[in-house]
Amino acid sequence: MRKLFWGLLCLAGTCFSGAVRADEVESGLSTLWEVLWHQSGTPTRVVRWEDDIRVRIFGVNVSAHREYTLAALRAVTAEAGVKLTDVSDSPNAEELSNLDVEIIPDNKLDDNQPCATYLDFKSENRIESATIQMRGRDAWRCAFHEAMHVMGLRGHPGGKTVLSYFPWRVDGLLPLDRVMLRAWYSRKMVGGMTPFEALPVLADELVATSTDKPAAEQARSRFFSTTVQQMQAYASGQGDIPVVVKRSGKATDDGIRTGRTEMSYFLGVAYQIGATTPQDSVQAVRWLQLAASAGNSGAQARLGAFR
Repeated sequence: MRKLFWGLLCLAGTCFSGAVRADEVESGLSTLWEVLWHQSGTPTRVVRWEDDIRVRIFGVNVSAHREYTLAALRAVTAEAGVKLTDVSDSPNAEELSNLDVEIIPDNKLDDNQPCATYLDFKSENRIESATIQMRGRDAWRCAFHEAMHVMGLRGHPGGKTVLSYFPWRVDGLLPLDRVMLRAWYSRKMVGGMTPFEALPVLADELVATSTDKPAAEQARSRFFSTTVQQMQAYASGQGDIPVVVKRSGKATDDGIRTGRTEMSYFLGVAYQIGATTPQDSVQAVRWLQLAASAGNSGAQARLGAFR
């Protein structure tokens, strides 16, 4: 399976650093939730590397972009704890690499899509290989954005992250980016996790950075409750389309319908196992039945556990 994630669209200015204050936790949680959505309008499962990454950097005027690109890849892999090896100079680099970074001519791609990342996986949990394409003149503002995508973080949140369409910074990772990477590659996270399974892992990592943990924990509880309520309304077809979906401009009617069905399934799983929300077998069956009636095979299989 090959999935495409559009690259960086816009550029902005400043950044912040240091521990997260309690009043920043809620906005941070919103950003972490949004990274679990694909711009087509569907919530996604966790995909990540389980092997070392061997990168080949090639293309047009590659010498002008190689070190900066490597710096971005080293930053994300170091935070995630994934080994990165540059095999670009190896005689058989094409055969060795499982990550290809191609610097392409400036007349390729579009001005509102100067870079793109493609992830290859057989099932939605483990990245087998990946490709990044960046126009030469835009590589400086694309490298960190696409490096985050290549680690499996597919969303474009609106918060303080290099993944945003309007990033606060393009030449380095922001605190929330580091939170995402540490959580994504922690032992608590498992490839294939649903958004409601992944959110508590991401939230715990964010709370750990707060200077006021009791207030941060209260904000987390409120956010979990509100998010589950909003997603129930959305999945039932009564709630509004999530802002992250509207913001992308890429969502289609089919994608949104698929997203509602997927969210029904994810809610069923959440209630079945007690992820983000307390266990509730009645609610689990309700949401799994809704997803199953729309043809979701995962929901159909899980309903067997209640029989």
